Amino acid sequence: MNIVHIDFTGPYTDDTSYQENILPWYNVLDGYKTTIIVTMQRWENGIIKNIPLYEPIDYVLQNGVKVIRMPFKRVFNRYVNQKIRAVNGLYELLEELKPDVIMFHGIQTWELITVARYKREHPEVKLYVDSHSDFNNSARGFVSKHILHRMFYKRIVNMALPQIDKLFYVSVECGDFMRELYKIPKEVMEFYPLGGIIFSEEERQAKRQEIRKSLRLTDNNILFVHSGKMDKKKRTYDILKAFLQVKSDKIRLVLVGSMTEDVKEEVEPLIETDPRISFVGWKTADELLKYLCAADVYVQPGGQSATMQNAICCGCAVMLYPHKSHEPYLQGNGYYIKSIEDMKRVFKEIADNPSKLKTMSSNSMKIARELLDYKKLAARLYV
Repeated sequence: MNIVHIDFTGPYTDDTSYQENILPWYNVLDGYKTTIIVTMQRWENGIIKNIPLYEPIDYVLQNGVKVIRMPFKRVFNRYVNQKIRAVNGLYELLEELKPDVIMFHGIQTWELITVARYKREHPEVKLYVDSHSDFNNSARGFVSKHILHRMFYKRIVNMALPQIDKLFYVSVECGDFMRELYKIPKEVMEFYPLGGIIFSEEERQAKRQEIRKSLRLTDNNILFVHSGKMDKKKRTYDILKAFLQVKSDKIRLVLVGSMTEDVKEEVEPLIETDPRISFVGWKTADELLKYLCAADVYVQPGGQSATMQNAICCGCAVMLYPHKSHEPYLQGNGYYIKSIEDMKRVFKEIADNPSKLKTMSSNSMKIARELLDYKKLAARLYV
């Protein structure tokens, strides 16, 4: 079987742990020839960078996935180019690759029409399409909501819809978004969550001990981890304010990722006041997974992030903002938190009663195996 992934709606970075990285890797592990076609954008230390080339390039990752990068077509200016998301030569490239399955990540691109045309000419091909947009990350302004989404992207999706075998939504709110803005019938949609990597218990414990040893933690220490690109929406400052109010020697907090300058100005003085807090900077995907294995609790009081699913797959209890899309992931394995007082209460409750973390970890692993295992999610593309 020949599988082609396509993702033109965001930056693609080699060797990270996002859906567009892990699914193709599992396709290769399952024995299939796998290619991903992406843009010239990538993440570097939490900042989107453009690869300064104007012709397609291709290379093969160590895990066996072939990557083909294509520049956006110059339609008007960079802003418009990155909203239309059109490229030259995608149809011809698909003719060359001859896929049996196409997984198209993100529906907000002109090239969905191209892929639908390819499917129409090659009806034996399976075409799966997913959407990652919801009202938290998209359609925030008048032009975006009413021009880009309700007119431009809606028309593209509905033109392509007859050729799509299944339209996946990666969260509950993404499903709501497609029904409301694009008028997609519920029966053609399917929940297909962002997943995570589930390690054997031996692997998980080895990674856990490696990081906890480097942090000089004892078995009695409770490690909270917060990660990602820390801007105002991440609420890193609020986490620190709450943590500092709980005077327990048992608890530790590690921040993994990058900080915007305004956040750095706020939080660095707080970090310096308490030796229980560490900022370890940006880490590779493999390194971040080690920190998640080492953690007892993953803290995410702001926007949604795919790292949360990985944290659950590493056996973490979770502290999450009560977004509607978090409902499937909080089942006896953590807490909803909205305010600084909520965070303070949970930090203290866990410090005073650490024994409950064992049950929460077990519940997280149950959710991971039932819902988030990328091996199962990859297998869904083969039917």
